[in-house]
Order: sequence, then structure tokens, then C-alpha cells
Amino acid sequence: MANAATQAKPLHIGNATRLGFEAALLAARGMEANPFILDDIPGCSGFSAFYGVYQPKPLPAPGDHREFLLEKQDIAFKRFPAHLGMHWVVDAALSVRNLFVHYAGSFSPALIRTIVLKIPVSKYINRPFPSSEHQARHSFQFNACAALLDGEVGLGSFTESSIHRQELRELLDKVVVEHPEDNVANFDKMYGEVALLLHSGDVLTGKCDTFYGHWRKPLSKESLLKKFRSNASHVLPEEKIETIISTVDNLENLSDSSQLACSL
Repeated sequence: MANAATQAKPLHIGNATRLGFEAALLAARGMEANPFILDDIPGCSGFSAFYGVYQPKPLPAPGDHREFLLEKQDIAFKRFPAHLGMHWVVDAALSVRNLFVHYAGSFSPALIRTIVLKIPVSKYINRPFPSSEHQARHSFQFNACAALLDGEVGLGSFTESSIHRQELRELLDKVVVEHPEDNVANFDKMYGEVALLLHSGDVLTGKCDTFYGHWRKPLSKESLLKKFRSNASHVLPEEKIETIISTVDNLENLSDSSQLACSL
């Protein structure tokens, strides 16, 4: 997890895939290894020899009263380039921001005494003062405050100049994090809640249990195209962007992927 907020993170997926494939090939050729590697056995047999918190549990077979999450969930699309968990807290922050603007007439940070985030326990995305782009993309605190300050979160939110803004740092200083027991680190059950405790004594609260883009609340095609055009515009000319969109729309009728590859 040390590389979760770094450019090295994608390499972990590739290496895990490579090693899994390699293990399958070696097993197919008769190579043997410790059959208890994933078991909780005292000594040096399993993961518990190195990870004291490792507590494996039996995986029940699906039946009449059990189902796997993957059986009922669909794909979740991120609206902005950050850890998926950030989308709950951003939508909650945007919700309470709207209440605050209606309350005060505009967004005025000086009226805010404390910002309370109610989020799941997840150490690697609990980053009070991120100092880099990748840390900011993995910070509940940063994404909530960026949404409050700017009314949106996008590519521009994670530039060096945006991250180190004085007004953003002042908002981060006001953040207090709470971890309610019912808010579990699970993309199916978690929620994000942002409360603004004002100097006047009033409290404004926004909460999100299903962000726009979650499989329970999928993005529309228009929203997906808006996201793609926005992101692709940083590296591709408009003509190529529209060609890619047209090609993907017709992907099932293509004989091979060369046409798409030539547009990238």
C-alpha cells in the first residue's frame, strides 16, 4: 500500500497478473509449493508469519441465501481522476456547499469554524495535508475542501498551484475526521458526510451514499462523453477525439482494433 498514491501503483496490477499467470504455468508443469501459504497457521507457513492482522475466513459457496457482490454490481465510472472513495466525499461536500451558499449568499470560508468529515477507516486515503498530485488524489480531506472551495473537482484541482493555495490550506486546517462504526470501507456500503460547523452555531450537513457514477447511479452517455472529451483534450486534437468516439461507438462492427489504435 505504500505506493498507492504514486505513479508506481499501476505496476502492482501488472506484476500481480504476471506472477499469477506464472504460478499457474509452473503448477501445470508439476511444480509444488507450500499448500498452506494463505492459511492462518502459527510459525512460518502462512501470511500470519509476517502480517499479524491477517485473519483469513472461509469463502462460502453461493446458494439460496448468499450472493457475491460481483453478481449484482456493475461498473463504476469516476467523474474526476482520483481514488474512487473520494467521489462520496466530494458529492457530500458539493451538497453542503449548495446549502451554505443559500444560507450565506456566497461561499465564505471565514464563517466556517470546523469541517467534520465522516468517512470509513482507510489509512492510505486519510491524508490531512497532501504535498503532491498523487497524494491529493488519495486524500479525503483535500477532495472535500477542493469541492467546497471551487464547487467542483477536476483535472485542474490536482496541479501544484491548486494544491498549495493558501485558501485551500486554511480550509484543511479546519478539518476534523470521524469514523462512524456504520461507515465501513466497502464501495457497496460506505457513505461520505461533510458537516460545516459555523461560528454562528449553525450546522449544515451534506451526505452521499451513492455518488453519480456508482453502479447504482450510473453516468449518462452524455456525462461519459463530456469526461472523455475533457481529459483527452489535454493530449489529443479535437479531430482525433471525435474519431475515437465514433470508432468506439462502432467497435462491435470492426474486424480488428487497428483503426482505434491508429487514433491514439
